[in-house]
Amino acid sequence: MASSASLVLPDETRHSAAPVATPAAQISISAWRGIDRADFRAAWDALALRAAEPNPFFESWYLLPALRAHDPAGEVQVFCFYQDAELAGLIPLARLPRYYGKPIPHWSAWMHGNCFLGAPLVAKGHEAAFWRALLAWTDSHAGAGLFLHLPHLPLDGPNHRALNALCADQRRPAGVVHREERAMLASDLAPEAYLEAALTGKKRKELRRQFARLSELGALTIVHSRDNAGLEQWIEDFLALEHSGWKGSAGSALASHHTTAQLFREALPEAAAHGRLERLTLALDGEPLAMLVTFLTAPGAFSYKTAFDERFARFSPGVLLQRANLAMLDDPAIAWTDSCAAADHPMIDHVWRERRAIGRISLGIGGAIRRLTFSALLRLELGRHPAGLGQ
Repeated sequence: MASSASLVLPDETRHSAAPVATPAAQISISAWRGIDRADFRAAWDALALRAAEPNPFFESWYLLPALRAHDPAGEVQVFCFYQDAELAGLIPLARLPRYYGKPIPHWSAWMHGNCFLGAPLVAKGHEAAFWRALLAWTDSHAGAGLFLHLPHLPLDGPNHRALNALCADQRRPAGVVHREERAMLASDLAPEAYLEAALTGKKRKELRRQFARLSELGALTIVHSRDNAGLEQWIEDFLALEHSGWKGSAGSALASHHTTAQLFREALPEAAAHGRLERLTLALDGEPLAMLVTFLTAPGAFSYKTAFDERFARFSPGVLLQRANLAMLDDPAIAWTDSCAAADHPMIDHVWRERRAIGRISLGIGGAIRRLTFSALLRLELGRHPAGLGQ
């Protein structure tokens, strides 16, 4: 897994409509430690700003801390696509022995439990060329892998449209093996107007009452921060607050494991340094009752983590914080916010009314016999989760 390679792709990615032919597209793939260097991070950050679809979880400031925490052996590889000698696409890849509990070896975009989107970073306009290069590489390096799996890919964006068209053109077996819709905030309404449209008058009245009763207990403040002032203490407060509730009891809080706590402590300062971080805090007499981390990746944003003090559950501090978070609608740089929440979330689904379709996609790779075997498996899988790649 520590090998690296580069090659020239002798296909239509060599050509453009310009009078002078462009250089051939190139790829490289290497163990992730090989790209953890300043010059590559600069090119990576530039790609993130040109990406057709934003994905903070694959940007340098998040993916590298995640890999340090979750892949200390350095087995994950990073596939890089270049056009005109400029980095134009990137996705982390892993060769996995099991597929959702089944002993089926395959290639997959690498993700971990605190990564909520699997869209590759691809420069706008290069989506088709990127997928063509990636699939050509996986075809020739399939090994024991039966297929390529792409978890958590947005189904309404340019990456999926380009992939869908390419698979149809190549007659490559592929399918959406799982689809879900998660809450999203995307509206031209002002915050108060959105709240009025989203919640009943009775529910809005209840929120006002809860805010008033909570205010009677002390000085209640709501603070928005997009800098790194006090960030180190804020991080520790968040970890403690989340761990104090049901997630701590269940062992699923960030602070429950060294690796997830390490990722949180490393990623947030890096996000702030890249101008990607917003923190929102509801505090009573200076003590946080509810906290929210959002990653800003214009034109979108991603609600990464939230926590609230369960001792004050009767006041719904998490919902009160989300009411304040509707201020995101006033940001002209942010057109939408992905909740990163599971489908049918009991809280955010009632506040945010828009939905974002996310899918897990599997694609056949390798030669004809391997693809026929995959097609049979795919038919079984789609029988349980009926969907097509174009859906």
